[in-house]
Amino acid sequence: MKKRNGLRTIFAVPLLLAIASLIGLVVALTGDGWRDAISWALLAIPVLAVGWAMRARRI
Repeated sequence: MKKRNGLRTIFAVPLLLAIASLIGLVVALTGDGWRDAISWALLAIPVLAVGWAMRARRI
């Protein structure tokens, strides 16, 4: 029997990716220097997640 997942379980990772992207964009718009590094790191998280998901699906 297949276990049913709740909405919290289904949308937890997409919500975290959206929050990381939003914070990264806001940090990028508010300053230079170390804020650029933080924004690049935060904006790279969704890209890495997509790469990980594509790799995991092939296996």
